[in-house]
Order: sequence, then C-alpha cells, then structure tokens
Amino acid sequence: MLTWLQRDSLSFPPLERALREPNGLLAAGGDLSAERLIQAYRHGCFPWFQDGQPILWWSPDPRTVLVPSELHISRSLAKLMRQGRYQVTFDRAFADVIQACAAPRAYADGTWITTDMQRAYLELHSRGIAHSVEVWQDERLIGGLYGLAMGQLFFGESMFSRADNASKVGFATLVEHLQRWGFALIDCQMPTQHLQSFGARSISRTEFASHLRRHLDQPSGADWLA
Repeated sequence: MLTWLQRDSLSFPPLERALREPNGLLAAGGDLSAERLIQAYRHGCFPWFQDGQPILWWSPDPRTVLVPSELHISRSLAKLMRQGRYQVTFDRAFADVIQACAAPRAYADGTWITTDMQRAYLELHSRGIAHSVEVWQDERLIGGLYGLAMGQLFFGESMFSRADNASKVGFATLVEHLQRWGFALIDCQMPTQHLQSFGARSISRTEFASHLRRHLDQPSGADWLA
C-alpha cells in the first residue's frame, strides 16, 4: 500500500515497502522543502512527478550507479575533450542549467522539472548542496547537468545538450573531478544507454542503501570552484 506523507513529518517509509509496479514508487505527498529533500536523498529516494500529479517519491530496484574509478570515456570523446573546443565550469549558472534541463524534449510529453521543483533545488544550491556543471562554447551555454553532493556521494538529476556531445563532456569532466575528490559513488537513478556507455551499472536497492550508510557522512575533498 502506498504511503502518503504528512507535511508535519519528514519521515519516509522503509525502502523495502516500495512498490514493484510501478517499480520503486515509495510514497506520495509531503512537500518540496529543502529539509524534506535532504532527508529523501539521505533515505534513498527522490521526487519525480508531472504537473497535475501529487509529489511522488521513488526508490527503484535495481538502482543505476557509476563508480567514478570505473568511468569509461570513448576515444572520440577523449579527443573532443583534448581539443578544448568546449569549456567546463562548476556552479557558474545553476539557474540557467536547471531551466535548460526543464525545457521540453522531443521524446517526452511535458517535464518533471516543474517551477516548484526548480525553486526547491535553487534553495538547495544556495545551501551548497546542489551543484551544476556548465559546458560553454564562446561564452554560450551549450550543455550541462545538475545534482546533489552529500558526503562522498553525488546524486545526479538531469542533463541537457545544445551541441554535439556537450552533456557528455560535462558529465565526464564531473566524474573525473569526483574521482580526484574521493567520491565513492554517483547515483544515476535509472538506466539509459547514454549512462551505460560511461560505465554505469545496476545494483540492488539493498546494496545502494549500504552505500548510503557508509558514505553519506564521510568527508570528501570537493572544491566546486576548482
């Protein structure tokens, strides 16, 4: 049975109570306050819903993740990165990145990054928890992604691209930095061919929860101004 969250409580049901169909639906309701979002990620779930739906919280099984040390970069992408045609920055234009990620996609009907969702993650960014990666060409924003950093874990949310391989350059650069900073795992949530090409793989919900317990409160060497 689906659990409905109350606004006066930040608690979530145990992950094992997530539904099998649809895969990983754990709870509904609540709000998008910074405190609840932080608790959600620490618990092992994330919000994903469309306009007109209640807030839905998910913990899929299996979970798609990428170990930074297992990053695979294709020869063509490595060549593009060496050419220096694109410039990559961190936290320079978070609002622009999340707005671009929310733009309509040809393959999707609507967006889950609603105005309320954007506002919520902007608040997390102001608290130093949510971060953006920007990819530029001649000072024009052509790609990027955003997510949350907690302890030695990075929780990826969404990416966009306005030029060939721009989001790939941004993601690969991020992963290289996360590896140097001592991050243990990147949460990719759901499998895509794009992420699997980088070396992302699936683990069980139980294993993912173990990573949360081991790495959430461990310090990293992150320097988002690097």
